[in-house]
Amino acid sequence: MTYAFWDTNLFIYQWDTTSVFRPSVRALREKFLEAGVGLVTSAMTLGEVMTKPRKGGNEVLAQQYRTAVLQTSTVVPFDQETADLYASIRAQTNVRQPDGIQLASAAKHGVELFITNDKDLWKLRISGIHFIVSIETALTLIR
Repeated sequence: MTYAFWDTNLFIYQWDTTSVFRPSVRALREKFLEAGVGLVTSAMTLGEVMTKPRKGGNEVLAQQYRTAVLQTSTVVPFDQETADLYASIRAQTNVRQPDGIQLASAAKHGVELFITNDKDLWKLRISGIHFIVSIETALTLIR
C-alpha cells in the first residue's frame, strides 16, 4: 500500500468552509480513497486539530475532529524512534520544531508523499520520505 502524510493544515482546510484549499483537499481525499492510498499523520496533528475548538469552548467539535482523524488516518506517536529522527532532521536542516516533528513522524512511517502547503519544506530531502509536495502537486500524482 502507498502512504501519504497529511500535514495539519490539510485536515483544517477540509473542515473550514471558507478555505480556498477546501475543494482541492476534498478532491485529494477522494483520489486517495479510490487509489487505496493510506493516510498518515502525527499525534501532534491530532492535538492541533482540537486546539481551536477547545479555545472556543467547543469540546464536542474538538472530539468530532479527533474522531475524524483517528478514523481516517494512521496516527504516528512521538516516541523514542521518532525523537531520534526528529533530532537528526533538526540537526541537518533549519526547519521549525513543529515541522521537524511532522517530518520525523512521516519518515518513521516511510511515506511516499508528505503533503503540505509550507513552501519551505518542498525543497527538503528527508530519508524515509520520497517526496514533499503541495496539495496541487499531490492531486496530479495520484491517479
